[in-house]
Amino acid sequence: MNRLNYFWLMLFVFVASCNTQKQASKFRFDTPEAGTLVKKGESVPLKLVFPGEITFDSVIYAVDGEILARKTDSAAVSLDTERAPFGNRTISAKLYHGGEEQVAYSNIVVVPPAPRRYGFKVLNQYPHDPEAYTQGLEFHQGILYESTGQEGRSSVRKVDYKTGKILKKVDLGPNSFGEGLTVVDDKVIQLTWREKVGFVYDKNTLTKTAEFNYGQSAEGWGLCYDGKRLIKSDGSSKLYFLNKDTFAEEGFIEVYSDKGPMDSLNELEYIDGKIYANVYTKDFIVIINPDSGAIEGEINLIGIYPDKQEVNNELNGIAYDREGKRLFITGKNWRTLYEIEQVAR
Repeated sequence: MNRLNYFWLMLFVFVASCNTQKQASKFRFDTPEAGTLVKKGESVPLKLVFPGEITFDSVIYAVDGEILARKTDSAAVSLDTERAPFGNRTISAKLYHGGEEQVAYSNIVVVPPAPRRYGFKVLNQYPHDPEAYTQGLEFHQGILYESTGQEGRSSVRKVDYKTGKILKKVDLGPNSFGEGLTVVDDKVIQLTWREKVGFVYDKNTLTKTAEFNYGQSAEGWGLCYDGKRLIKSDGSSKLYFLNKDTFAEEGFIEVYSDKGPMDSLNELEYIDGKIYANVYTKDFIVIINPDSGAIEGEINLIGIYPDKQEVNNELNGIAYDREGKRLFITGKNWRTLYEIEQVAR
């Protein structure tokens, strides 16, 4: 090795050594590593790296700004996540010594346990209009109500589910892209995609009686009704709660699986206290706790529709017959409406 190469090698070793010493002397969290996924209920050790051999007066640990513990030693602190909300939780530690303050930060993402896994059993098959780009589906008093999408092709319709015959159809304007749909009392509520407006129809005649604007939610995707309020998706990991009479947004939850936030939530249905949601482009339905946002179940529907194409032919459409306890699903431009039973694995 010549002298020039040796010089550069020694310089590199010196700089790396300085950086290592600087990192070692920095006040920081050793655990948890930033972004660590933590199952709700698990205990997380908060362990700090202290600078050098300093003596200090105290360390104050906080989670999302709320004080967790005050310590006068370097022993690790335990964070119990049993009552922690799902999502990102910011962890901080303030070190006081010699009249000075140093602050270290980290974060964890609290997630629910892995969901229960379900398969499916097909109980019945019914004809479905292959020209219907299904965006919303609702079964009410023996009639299937359906919202279809695509500009220039969007509609709201009443359908005989047994035959697929369209009983009543109203086309949307050429610039409207139909999305989610639900039934509330004597009204049918339909969303549009990016127009940030929803439509209200008379349930019997499908005559439009009102319109409403969205609030903070960016777009209109799925819609369902839990008997007290509307629940709306916008393609993100959030589900918004709307007043059933004024349509004003009155809160939201963020939906989490055991792997983190779940976005692309699409068509919705409320079934026995849970929210069932299509996930855009995915061949499964997630089952969501409406109080916590936790995904508690997942129905794998891979292979149910043998003619499924890669584009614009996604699984999308969940309807529930509350009287008969029957679950129906279909997809965009599918020829078939399926009555299925979810089967625990």
